[in-house]
Amino acid sequence: MNGESAGVATPVLRIRDLSLSFESGSRLSRAVRDLSLELPRGAITCLAGESGCGKSLTCKAVMRLTPENARLSGEILFEGRDLLAISEKELRKIRGAAIGMIFQEPMTSLNPVMKVGPQVAEPLRLHWKASKEEAKARVLELFRQAGIPSPEIRYNDYPHQLSGGLRQRAMIAMALACKPRLLLADEPTTALDATIQGQILRLLVEERDISGMAVLLVTHDLGVVADVGDFVGVMYAGVLVERASTKALFAKPLHPYTQGLIASSPGRASRTLSRLPTIQGTVPPLGQTPPGCPFQPRCSQALPVCSREFPPREILGDREVVCWLYAR
Repeated sequence: MNGESAGVATPVLRIRDLSLSFESGSRLSRAVRDLSLELPRGAITCLAGESGCGKSLTCKAVMRLTPENARLSGEILFEGRDLLAISEKELRKIRGAAIGMIFQEPMTSLNPVMKVGPQVAEPLRLHWKASKEEAKARVLELFRQAGIPSPEIRYNDYPHQLSGGLRQRAMIAMALACKPRLLLADEPTTALDATIQGQILRLLVEERDISGMAVLLVTHDLGVVADVGDFVGVMYAGVLVERASTKALFAKPLHPYTQGLIASSPGRASRTLSRLPTIQGTVPPLGQTPPGCPFQPRCSQALPVCSREFPPREILGDREVVCWLYAR
């Protein structure tokens, strides 16, 4: 199944008006604001934006792996079931089986006192009730697909014996072990060189094509978005400011933030420039989001209303944008 046909597929995941805030005493700091997103079956949906925009928190909210002081509201519907409404016991049956997750930091995601192979095999033993031999055979297959050299040897290594890149590949193997129907991939290729990055992205695309799983891919790299993404959402300061098909977004970005990200990314058009354009300023820290549009202090196209009122979400055909420039 490809992204074109996935556009009309039934969404595996529907996120509706998701908000996430952190409680500190009597104060609530909002990290994600009224986010709505659908992940079609058989499609790779990318979340792009700078660090601190809420992309990783959105993934963790889906898995309900947020800190104790986090407050969640809205709906996260996985195959029709609201993950925010079910018990922790029910959720444990879904995590690692129907939903896999590749965490951003492989250095702290593996148990340091347990061998890597048995860790990757654990969800197979738990969810598939696989025998020790069956689980090991599946893990060795995944290790080879993920580009881990000498998989039989690495199976019995401890995490500290692996480089950061090898640990990341082991985490990818673990996330794919039970052939999930939804994969949350939080910067899965950050610690990898360009060759292995391409290999891992091809693996995700192949798994998507074979199983029809939905993928939510968090990345800073717009080149990755252009290469493998079917759909893309751009986040800024906890707000999904633009959502579109990848083709439409790169052909005509609507939000000033999206325009700035694309303009500042290396590409064919930038080869004639002595210096890439930049977006002035930085993402506001948690709890210090300015009134009105959060991007307004950095926006060269800001209107007077932008500093006073939060912009409306406008639906323009099959895409969405949160910006006063498109208010009707």
